[in-house]
Amino acid sequence: MSPFLFWIFALLMLIFGVAVIINRNPVASALSLVVSFLGLAALFMSLDAYFIGIIQVLVYAGAIMVLFLFIIMLLDLRAEELRKINWLASAGGVGVAIVFLAQVLYVVGHFKSAKEVLPRLSPSGVDDVHRIGALLFSNYNLPFQIVGIIILIATIGVVILSRRELR
Repeated sequence: MSPFLFWIFALLMLIFGVAVIINRNPVASALSLVVSFLGLAALFMSLDAYFIGIIQVLVYAGAIMVLFLFIIMLLDLRAEELRKINWLASAGGVGVAIVFLAQVLYVVGHFKSAKEVLPRLSPSGVDDVHRIGALLFSNYNLPFQIVGIIILIATIGVVILSRRELR
């Protein structure tokens, strides 16, 4: 991938990532997150990790965002619109983000390996699907199962909390 396309997709990801935070409407925020996920998938594909890019689109931009939108639709959106912006907390968050960015730039600037261009990986006979499947179901089987249970509990909790009382 050309550096021009890399910067386009990286900027797309960053702009829509900021839009996720800034948007007051939760549906617009969720749709901005979908566009950010698509930019991330394009960056994965530029690294020749096609399987990870496709899974990024299918799982995150597809299934997870449908679940998010379903949960957002269960919420009372009128109550969310009445909240005021806490400018002190927003300024503190921007300050922390600037300090964090300065620290990252300082570390990358003084890290010699960050300035070197890495060689391209040689293609192997084993595909991505086989490697990821072997790692997922051997080394990371327990965390994979725990994440599934946590997502199930969170979904049940949202449905119970968003249930309206009958009067």
